[in-house]
Amino acid sequence: MPVYLLSKDLLFPPPKLARKDGLLAVGGDLSIPRLILAYRQGIFPWYNPGEPIFWWSPDPRLILEPSDLHVSKRLERIIRQGRFQVTLDHAFKEVIRACSETRMKRGERTWITPEMIEAYTDLHYLGKTHSVETWQEDRLVGGLYGIAMGRVFFGESMFTKVSDASKAAFVTLVRQLSNWGFAMIDCQVTTFHLLSLGAKEIPRPFFLERLEKLTDLPSKAPSGKWS
Repeated sequence: MPVYLLSKDLLFPPPKLARKDGLLAVGGDLSIPRLILAYRQGIFPWYNPGEPIFWWSPDPRLILEPSDLHVSKRLERIIRQGRFQVTLDHAFKEVIRACSETRMKRGERTWITPEMIEAYTDLHYLGKTHSVETWQEDRLVGGLYGIAMGRVFFGESMFTKVSDASKAAFVTLVRQLSNWGFAMIDCQVTTFHLLSLGAKEIPRPFFLERLEKLTDLPSKAPSGKWS
């Protein structure tokens, strides 16, 4: 399959034309209209510093339905003990920067470039992207961020500085999304960590079919910031 070169026009090729590894297109920009269009079509940007923007739509797709959330007895006990304080949209910039810095400290390359941070922060000001923060004694020790559209939450990245901090953030988020009527969390690519929490792989055509329906349905989540 060829990789499509995007122009300034606001459009993407159909996700079914992606390569076997999920790569669909290259180029374009991180403007708010393009990012919103991409996520609505099941496409997301993922690239390393110094590279052009790569756009992906993997097959299969990892998702979590809130009703499938699996919480171990140990993790449930930690959450109930109040070991962490979990908030929503209290520190978006700090969370997205921590997601980037944590990967770099581990010696890994990060797709969360300064341009990505700026773009997703702009989306946050519009109430499109959201963060979950885990605190211990006023210290940010874990969290995650992603995009909400209709009844779908697109998870982007998470970080942890203390054992179980990111898991506590994720579990808290999933339970809140369930209360708001969300039906699907897009986890993008498969990891053992997310599989252990109840995520599952589904074929891309099935994912795209559900995505088209769910992004047009309203949820009970507050408009704008969730804090």
